[in-house]
Amino acid sequence: MTVTFCGHGSDAIGYDVVHWLEMTVEGLIDQGATKFYLGGYGSFDRTAASVVWDAKKSHPNIVSVLVLPYLDAKTDVDSYDYTTYPPIEKVPKRYAISARNRWMVSEADVVVAYVLYSWGGAAKTLDYALTKKKKIISYAECQGG
Repeated sequence: MTVTFCGHGSDAIGYDVVHWLEMTVEGLIDQGATKFYLGGYGSFDRTAASVVWDAKKSHPNIVSVLVLPYLDAKTDVDSYDYTTYPPIEKVPKRYAISARNRWMVSEADVVVAYVLYSWGGAAKTLDYALTKKKKIISYAECQGG
């Protein structure tokens, strides 16, 4: 099973979100998740990458993959097993992150979403996941929102 994440980039991530991510990732691993696609931008992406990387300590078989929107960017890859670049080379640079996000959703079986409002890139990615009828685990829904 392949999992990806979408969430707001600029929101401060509190302990409650970290705890929810830890429980969600552990539950998905228990259900057979082995590959985690991560975006690497913004606070939620960095938190998700950290949680997956920490889960590797007790589940060394899982794989953490940074999905790059640009080939020429300097990126910290320390919290990932490897990087990949989706087939988006013909997409204009200003749309690369959105195209990369759609690719991650298309390739994933499950989308873990920290989307609290209906605008911005995270909300667009979640809407795309809904149209693709992906299984979605939503922080907002888990909190009763």
